[in-house]
Amino acid sequence: MPSIDEIKKPIAAEIDVFEDKFKASMHSSVPLLDRITHYIVKRKGKQIRPMFVFFSAGLCGGINESTHRGAALVELLHTATLVHDDVVDNSYQRRGFFSINALWKNKIAVLVGDYLLSKGLLLSLDNNDFSLLKIVSEAVKQMSEGELLQIEKVRKMDVGEPIYYEVIRQKTASLIASCCACGAASAGADAETVERMRLFGEKIGIAFQIKDDMFDFGLDDVGKPLGIDIKEKKITLPLIYALNKASKTDRRNIINLVKNHNEEPKKVAEIIDFVKGSGGLAYASTQMAKYQEEAFAILNTFPPNEFRTGLEQLVRFTTERKK
Repeated sequence: MPSIDEIKKPIAAEIDVFEDKFKASMHSSVPLLDRITHYIVKRKGKQIRPMFVFFSAGLCGGINESTHRGAALVELLHTATLVHDDVVDNSYQRRGFFSINALWKNKIAVLVGDYLLSKGLLLSLDNNDFSLLKIVSEAVKQMSEGELLQIEKVRKMDVGEPIYYEVIRQKTASLIASCCACGAASAGADAETVERMRLFGEKIGIAFQIKDDMFDFGLDDVGKPLGIDIKEKKITLPLIYALNKASKTDRRNIINLVKNHNEEPKKVAEIIDFVKGSGGLAYASTQMAKYQEEAFAILNTFPPNEFRTGLEQLVRFTTERKK
């Protein structure tokens, strides 16, 4: 599989320009804010979301100034939600670095999240990018709803496959969907094409999340600590499948372990063995492949070019990764 830098080649120059523009879009005259946003920029990840925006724009008519603003809007609003998430989750690390709330406390982290959100809104409004603002605002709304739906269902341990898919469609897939839709809209694509790209992104997002859920059970020995989702009482697809296949007694026992013994390594190991033994991982893998194939079917309705190839490689990178 090509590396992320190889995949990025057709849009590498655009991404470099974007990084400077994104940095500028966060600027504030308040020294504390500037220090924090500088820290955020320094810890950026693989730039997968902007890559989806730029490749989608290239595929649907061409990259322009509006594409750069669309990518910055997605990143500003997404970064705002991450900063707020770390406060909500009481999390002190993000991607191996200290989170904003760990370094500057919750009050400042919430205000920084609000600031990033408002910068994204103003970036769109100042440039009349109403269609982009609508796409990304819809995604942020869905992400919040997905989180709240998950919290509500986790309390009751009431999660079947339909609820699971609804949660991940809103929580994870809506953001990737908005990247692809933003790219298409920024390139001037018609409503039908924008919707096709949104659906493509949604299917990728679902496949991506299923893959992520599988890592919790020791898939591919990624070195990630096992059972993180179990500790947070998250009911994921491999576990849902295993519970549906189990006898009433086993089901009751496993739900009790997830609810009441999720901090005990031995009990977590028991849940992981139960899921592995019931074919939960194999089932999740099949479902992930189904969503990936559906995404490729949409992608293949577009003419072949370097942007389509880039998107295909990016999809494989996000769904076939080892960590």
